[in-house]
Amino acid sequence: MIRVVLPHHLRTLAAVDGEVELDVGGGPVTQRAILDALEARYPMLRGTIRDHSTQQRRPMVRFFACQEDVTHEPPDAPVPAAVASGEAPFRVIGAIAGG
Repeated sequence: MIRVVLPHHLRTLAAVDGEVELDVGGGPVTQRAILDALEARYPMLRGTIRDHSTQQRRPMVRFFACQEDVTHEPPDAPVPAAVASGEAPFRVIGAIAGG
């Protein structure tokens, strides 16, 4: 099982507390596989993390795995082994901007 930590506003939208556990199937564990599984289990999150049509990450969303920013990694690149094994969570972070 993959552990996913969502920002507060997305946890509220999905009506979950704390981490979410997902089964991403038998293929390689990638950002795309994690986000596909997340949106399949919580359809209300579709369009909040990725654009509906292009599947591109929303500009103010970042991804972290093993305390490293993996936002700009290819979506089909495998995530670190600690995330794939469920030892470490995959984190979705809402970036903060302003002045």
